[in-house]
Amino acid sequence: MIKTFEEALHYRRAIRNYDATKPIDTAIVKKCIEQATLAPSSSNMQLYEFHHIISKETNQKLAEFCFDQGAAKTAQEMVVFVVRKDLWKERAQSNLQFLKSIFGNKLAAQYSKREKFAINYYQKLIPLTYFDFFGILGNLKFAIYWIIGLFRPIYREARSKDIRVVAHKSAALAAQTFMIGMAVEGYDTCPMEGIDSLRIKKLLKLPAGAEINMVISCGIRKSEGVTGPRFRIPFDKVYKQW
Repeated sequence: MIKTFEEALHYRRAIRNYDATKPIDTAIVKKCIEQATLAPSSSNMQLYEFHHIISKETNQKLAEFCFDQGAAKTAQEMVVFVVRKDLWKERAQSNLQFLKSIFGNKLAAQYSKREKFAINYYQKLIPLTYFDFFGILGNLKFAIYWIIGLFRPIYREARSKDIRVVAHKSAALAAQTFMIGMAVEGYDTCPMEGIDSLRIKKLLKLPAGAEINMVISCGIRKSEGVTGPRFRIPFDKVYKQW
């Protein structure tokens, strides 16, 4: 039975043990991954990939690299969320081509002010933000922005490590969207960060610039898969109104 958003939020738990007798539909998992692409992404750069593991053999290897935790060993399928900051040029170009396709075939001088801003964003600002040279340019930009920031508000995430955090946040937003989508379908998930990321990269034949954001196992829960009542810090401890 399809759940509402609020029902899915309350239903979703990190499941540690799945029921091997209850298979899941690969097509539904794929649909939820596709829904995950609708999650917000910084500058719409979408610097991620989703590796959907349906092979039993590959799942067994992946479970080993997740330290054979129950959530991995009993999973029907798994999805590896991968950050691809190294693809920034390609993704910026894709955004640029999309913008030009909706603005129409016209000369640069014919673009409106808003259209010029959007084009320049991906032609100039994104390269300025993402390009670095062994960390040297990033640190230089950080110093310059810090000085400018003494006089006015300015974007400060200039270093490679800052942009790396930005890319991981976008991947995590997609991962959360995927898990809620799975819960809507009545399927269960467990996000795992206790992993050997290097061995997983080798298993998936990922390039050096790729990074594992998290591995999410999928299946249908056993009752013992929920380890206990859900605990959350009291809302008034985390909610601040100004």
